[in-house]
Amino acid sequence: MGVYTIKNGELAAILTSEGAELQSLRDCRTRQEYMWNADPKYWKATSPILFPVVGMCRNQELRCNGRTYSMPPHGFAWNKRFETVSVSQNEILFALESDPETMRCYPFPFRLEIGYRLEGRTIQVLWRVKNKGKEPMYFSIGGHPAFVCPMREGEKQSDYYLRFDADTEIVSRMLGEDYLASDRLTPYALEDGYLRIAEDLFDQDALVVENHQAQRVSLCTPDRRPYVTVSFLAPVFGIWSLPHKGAPFVCIEPWYGRCDRENFQGTLQEREWGNTLGVGDVFEAGYGIEV
Repeated sequence: MGVYTIKNGELAAILTSEGAELQSLRDCRTRQEYMWNADPKYWKATSPILFPVVGMCRNQELRCNGRTYSMPPHGFAWNKRFETVSVSQNEILFALESDPETMRCYPFPFRLEIGYRLEGRTIQVLWRVKNKGKEPMYFSIGGHPAFVCPMREGEKQSDYYLRFDADTEIVSRMLGEDYLASDRLTPYALEDGYLRIAEDLFDQDALVVENHQAQRVSLCTPDRRPYVTVSFLAPVFGIWSLPHKGAPFVCIEPWYGRCDRENFQGTLQEREWGNTLGVGDVFEAGYGIEV
């Protein structure tokens, strides 16, 4: 496993070829850490890559071209060792190629590239998916970065706020049985874009926010000062922390995809918010983390 550090004078990031995961993002001057430390007492990841599915498939199965495949939650990329393609002072690129093991659960040849680039006080996360097969390819992709919350000893997560670039409310599709999407929609009223992280906010697991309701989401200190802002163009995003555990982190997750509905019986091509790539085509997206 390769572990790498990139720096730009403002920020230093630590990344690993195992899952192409961002494991640390620190201020070079104050040494402040912004990423969750993957303490297995709560959740043993920091920023896994979700591919080729986001969330849970019903019965952990994909159906495609008349066959059924077993697919773990959030896909397999987070658990694969990536090739390190290039490293410079402030940028790194990883790649994962399909192989016989991936083809047993996902029947498409692909190349997945994950890049990270430091720009001032932002780290840009770059995704590139290429269809290397001879038929259209269907997939989802997303991020799952977890940020320290609360930031200081003696504070509570419920003292903190989320801020959205929306004025009045966001509406979440709630998760139901087996972490699948239900038909229940819950509105959350915002005060000038702010939503307090109430103690029960994650009691029913993640908030799933669809239809481009926001493109910038910040974590804010008790005085409502943003200290992490995630910016994206993704049509769906999740907000999550471990339910009922008082876990000291919050995830802000841009998604091009989503878990199945509770009653979903369709094919991979029919999954909501999924993506299609023609033969030889390339999908490019990503998000930014500003601190």
